[in-house]
Amino acid sequence: MKYSLLITLSILGLYSWGQDTWNVADSINGAPRTVASSFVVEGEGYAICGLDPSGFRRKVYSYTFLQDDWDDEPSMGGDTGQGLNRGSASAFAINNKGYVCLGQGQTNPFFNDLWEFDPTTNVWSQKADFGGSARRQAVAFVIDTIAYVGTGYDNNGYAKDMYKYSQATNTWTQINDFGGSARKEAVGFTMGGQGYVGTGDDGVLRNDFWQYQPETDQWIQKANFPGTHRKGAAGWGIFPQGFICMGEDINADFKNDLWEYNYFSDTWTQRANYPGPGRSGAIAFVLQGAAFVGSGYNGVFNDDMYSYRKVASLDDYYSNSEVNLYPNPSNGNFKIDIVTTDLDIIIHSLTGQDVTNAFSINKTSKGFDVFNSNAISGNYIVTCNHTELGAVYHSKIVLL
Repeated sequence: MKYSLLITLSILGLYSWGQDTWNVADSINGAPRTVASSFVVEGEGYAICGLDPSGFRRKVYSYTFLQDDWDDEPSMGGDTGQGLNRGSASAFAINNKGYVCLGQGQTNPFFNDLWEFDPTTNVWSQKADFGGSARRQAVAFVIDTIAYVGTGYDNNGYAKDMYKYSQATNTWTQINDFGGSARKEAVGFTMGGQGYVGTGDDGVLRNDFWQYQPETDQWIQKANFPGTHRKGAAGWGIFPQGFICMGEDINADFKNDLWEYNYFSDTWTQRANYPGPGRSGAIAFVLQGAAFVGSGYNGVFNDDMYSYRKVASLDDYYSNSEVNLYPNPSNGNFKIDIVTTDLDIIIHSLTGQDVTNAFSINKTSKGFDVFNSNAISGNYIVTCNHTELGAVYHSKIVLL
């Protein structure tokens, strides 16, 4: 949210938290599948389309966190959506509306259409076609209210061109090409106001990792992914970490390893393996600070789901409390409503530089009052660190 941020922190146990843990979640409805797509709207995760043992599908299911349950939703395209069955599509969400574009179907190897799902009306509507060539196996990520889609495989082979989509104007605009080689089946996600793309297949399997900075329309190469080179992995971002999980390597080995990337240190750390069998073509989405990962293919089609949380929670310490950072954008001074016990604030620039000393920070009975002493206008990341649990809250703040 651009002007204010309300986040409820779900907490499970003071000083007896689970770290780096996977838990079983409800399996996806319908037949097991691979190369489905996913987005999150109105606090629910969606599994869209995909390939099952009978062919490409357009079925859609939504997952509710508190109920740990999947529900049927209108199939892609609604009542008139025959022929829109597909897999290897790209999906994203903007302002509580979900979008699906590109992909391949039973008789169509490359789609270039874009469809919007409104969960309030349960209606699918077609939007402006993708700005580049029809393709499949592309990446997608969202920064603020702009979606970024590109790479993939089209009629001419591997692609590296990238486009941004404006929901407000329903238009696509070409941006700078992806910084690495043209490729398909890469991982793409958003974290810390930046886009990230890595791994994939350009004729050989890759392990390079790139950051996209929207302010300058530039790609910057980051530390290589340290796992085996792979395609078809799943990825997600929960600031200040990004994650890449599973995929298929050059030996056709379906991996189940999980790797964590740190925004500030530009380093990777291996985490607990995915508890199910290794696979490629899985989906991943984030709800309530936990990643939900599942489906995919490893010689058989899968429908299992597991949730991952690096730090499970904090206890009644934050139960039923709200974190409120305001105003945002700010003229330089802002407040954070939060229980301050055992908390400190760190402020970073988007390039990862610690600029906390450029601000005056006062703890109050209600939270923190922050005053700009020497920071220039721009975007910053505010993190609240707990002395035992590390980062428990973060937000991007815009200083005018």
